[in-house]
Amino acid sequence: MTNKVLDRVRDLLPAIRERAADTDLQRRVPEQSIRELTEAGVFRMLQPSRFGGDESSPVAFYEVIRAIATACPSTAWVSSVLGAHPWQLALFPPRAQEDVWSADPDTLVSSSYAPTGKLVPTEGGFRISGRWSFSSGCDHARWVFLGAVVPNDDGGAEYLTVLVPRADYRIEDVWHVSGLSGTGSNDIVIENAFVPSYRTYSASEQAELRGPGQAVNTAPLYRISFGAVFSNTITAPIIGAAQGAYEAHLERMRERVRISYGGQKAAEDPFAHVRVARAASEIDAAVLQMERNISEQLRYAEAGEAIPFELRVRSRRDQVRGTERAIEAIDLLFDNSGGHAIRKPDPIERHWRDAHAGSVHVINDVERALVLYGRNAFGLPVTDRMI
Repeated sequence: MTNKVLDRVRDLLPAIRERAADTDLQRRVPEQSIRELTEAGVFRMLQPSRFGGDESSPVAFYEVIRAIATACPSTAWVSSVLGAHPWQLALFPPRAQEDVWSADPDTLVSSSYAPTGKLVPTEGGFRISGRWSFSSGCDHARWVFLGAVVPNDDGGAEYLTVLVPRADYRIEDVWHVSGLSGTGSNDIVIENAFVPSYRTYSASEQAELRGPGQAVNTAPLYRISFGAVFSNTITAPIIGAAQGAYEAHLERMRERVRISYGGQKAAEDPFAHVRVARAASEIDAAVLQMERNISEQLRYAEAGEAIPFELRVRSRRDQVRGTERAIEAIDLLFDNSGGHAIRKPDPIERHWRDAHAGSVHVINDVERALVLYGRNAFGLPVTDRMI
């Protein structure tokens, strides 16, 4: 199937690439880029059709994100995060979806899922207060998803995703970082706001691949696992950054002459050939595993069958390995690029820095994710809300 959004986005890449250095300096994605990506349909790819969305496959969505990342990883990161949130909002109660999209279907939602704030039950809902960090692209959003926990009846705690409007929070500019500088991943601060119950979504429902929004959004897209959609939302721009570094590396090395090696053309260096081959293989493997797992989950959902738990843990395994593969690829390219690669602004330096910044996201905790796969392989119980 033709990816029409990808075709439109490709036309935008030269301008996004030209803005990449300024995106870093301004520490946020330019409004012009967000406007152009909105018009191209990026943020409606995973949105329900009842609000003008495409209900596309995440495979197509991640292909678009990787393409954007070849030009500017920060822009791709924000596009990926903001573009994936319509998928999760589609699982919320219909009334919450209407609150966000009824007046403007292009309304965007940012997020900060770590439960660092305080949520107190009250009549009709909850009171919420606190500070949440790393809300990428929050300046472009009018709502935010926040993580929170509340006590439950058995003495434990229930994790909730809470939907809060822009009028109830403020953004604090704290984003001064070495990588993904242009993502504007600032803090969200709330002081005693009210959240109605229908603007919450529980982790237990999420783990069971169900949600009240499925009653009105019946596409198979909304019956695959949150663990696969969210985790690959983070990995896709990292893979795209590696692909962008690969393309920039080839272009540079075709013309580069190594004076220190007697004027040898870099493109004729057999060691460079090996590094390029390894890097390309790692990028291909990361993409292929991502697409295989998402496609298989969709096939089960389309058939109305339960997604096997083995596939869910495999999806998580391959996602975190996809990040590892992208980092290995970009490190090979960086090492082979010579001293010019450390200069600013340089696409290889930027992509290397941004990919490494993305790799420290909590979803890329490699050992923790691989342990989950190993436990399941040995028949041991696995409980993790990112599966």
